[in-house]
Amino acid sequence: MARLAGAHLDTVLWARSEDSAARARGLVDGAATVVTELDDLGDRTVVVEAVAEDFAVKTDLLGGLGVLLPADALVATTTSSLSVGELGQASARPERFAGLHLFNPVEKMKLVELAFPEAATLDTRAAFRDLCETLGKTAVDVPDIPGFVVNRLLFPFAFEAVRMMESSGLEPEAIDFCMKLGAGHPLGPLALLDFVGLDVSAAIGESIGAEVPARVRDLVAAGRLGRKSGSGFYEY
Repeated sequence: MARLAGAHLDTVLWARSEDSAARARGLVDGAATVVTELDDLGDRTVVVEAVAEDFAVKTDLLGGLGVLLPADALVATTTSSLSVGELGQASARPERFAGLHLFNPVEKMKLVELAFPEAATLDTRAAFRDLCETLGKTAVDVPDIPGFVVNRLLFPFAFEAVRMMESSGLEPEAIDFCMKLGAGHPLGPLALLDFVGLDVSAAIGESIGAEVPARVRDLVAAGRLGRKSGSGFYEY
């Protein structure tokens, strides 16, 4: 949000509840206006949806936005696994719709994967590329397939690291050090799964058709979800 303010963008953040709004206000520190009424987005020219990665939840919200927003407003989704084309249809404005996939931590990661419905106009595509540039990001057009490019390649690799750990008896630290020092990765694959969240990682794996290791499912079942829960492959 600080980046949005620095780019001189008039930013409004919609939260689903007063509790969420209170937390958001503490995080954005005045860089955006935080509201809880969807109607407060009625004058926005660009809206980026970032609710739960659930098709029904997203389509319900996008359908409401399609009715609420001005006809020329642009709408984007942050999905990494759902069909951008189908979500665009739910918004009733596929010609002015995009998938806008950022990476965590957002303030450090420069890439944005941009995916568009077939109906998206050239002006829409150009406008979202300009928005990414304004935010200091590098946009790459990617196909509308589950996982786009990064997740589709990254998670099978990370899951293979889990299988190697189990078959070899290596500790997580050993595998992660090898990939950091030998392949130049800033974060090893097992630490990365912990960072993303093992529950989220499993869901991404399922969405892209990758085989999720039993060890990951067992850790999720035990409540060891990674950094956010205090334990996963590592203790935090």
